[in-house]
Amino acid sequence: MEKSPVDAQPDYQNLSLSSPLGTPFERMMMQRCIQLARRALGLTTPNPIVGAVVVRDGKIVGEGFHPGPGQPHAEVFALREAGEQARGGTVYVNLEPCNHYGRTPPCSEALIAAGVAKVVVGMIDPNPQVSGGGIKRLTEAGIEVVVGIEEADCRELNEAFIHRILHQRPLGILKYAMTLDGKIAAASGHSQWVTGKEARAYVHQIRAACDAVIVGGNTVRHDNPYLTSHNLSTHNPLRVVMTRTLNLPLEANLWQTSEAHTLVLTETGANPYIQEQLLNMGVEVLELRSLTPRQVMTYLYERELSCVLWECGGVLGARAIAEGAVQKVLAFIAPKIIGGREALSPVEDLGLVKMTDALNLERVSCRQLGSDYLLEGYLP
Repeated sequence: MEKSPVDAQPDYQNLSLSSPLGTPFERMMMQRCIQLARRALGLTTPNPIVGAVVVRDGKIVGEGFHPGPGQPHAEVFALREAGEQARGGTVYVNLEPCNHYGRTPPCSEALIAAGVAKVVVGMIDPNPQVSGGGIKRLTEAGIEVVVGIEEADCRELNEAFIHRILHQRPLGILKYAMTLDGKIAAASGHSQWVTGKEARAYVHQIRAACDAVIVGGNTVRHDNPYLTSHNLSTHNPLRVVMTRTLNLPLEANLWQTSEAHTLVLTETGANPYIQEQLLNMGVEVLELRSLTPRQVMTYLYERELSCVLWECGGVLGARAIAEGAVQKVLAFIAPKIIGGREALSPVEDLGLVKMTDALNLERVSCRQLGSDYLLEGYLP
């Protein structure tokens, strides 16, 4: 089986692979890179999010982050701020500097021209155009390179970018809020609000970091959501509605497109009248031959998106899991019990009949948000 670019990391001369821990100062500077990079969450797709720090004589003399496609990379901004102080200094960057001409010149050449003595890299870039090439160019120029400082955090920071590169699909995240007995709504269908304000505010942060958020027609009809980051940042994700029939209300918060763009995905020939009305309101409508989660993710990849949040109901959520459109699960759990045989569950039928068939999440973590809990994990 052919190795992925990450698995096939080259063995370069003069390449110092540090321990995963590094020195306390190295870890601190790499965490600063991550902090800087996060300023552009949701704004860089299909590029990664990257921060860089220039240090001279133990002091930070320059910082920068990549703000978006077509704009200079993090290293360039940091070197500009450092000026002549970069010469002989150390540059920290959470992702390997590029060594190819894309929308911008290679960062490896900028580092060499600045005369830096050392570059500390969080992780090797999985992109075949970059992977190892930037490090090789730096070492050939006599620059000391250290790789692997805070690598786990660096990989988590760019997990959507990595997934997109390796699998040619956006990273899919299924998010839902449920009661302690596993219900996302009462038997009546009423669902506002399962969780408290702290959990809902965190969902707004998640949306701001994603490129798109997907719901089905039932969510539009019953919940009338906004699906924005609620002024948390300047970025709102692309709001996507999946509906085969286009049986949608003509009045909905999603049709207000001045703040955020809305895309309705449907099947060929569905409800021409509704299509026309939506188009007149500034909503984008696209017909697909087969409206499935897999096909939708293929289309969103072609649209250069990296991170997709599924905020749909249980039926669509189950289909998204079954078709491999979901890799990560964010389950918000409220300490409430509502009961009800007809009350909705976050994931409907997956065709699994034994508890031993259940999908076991990996790398699971839990945190408290107000009175609620967030359980986060990855599908195998």
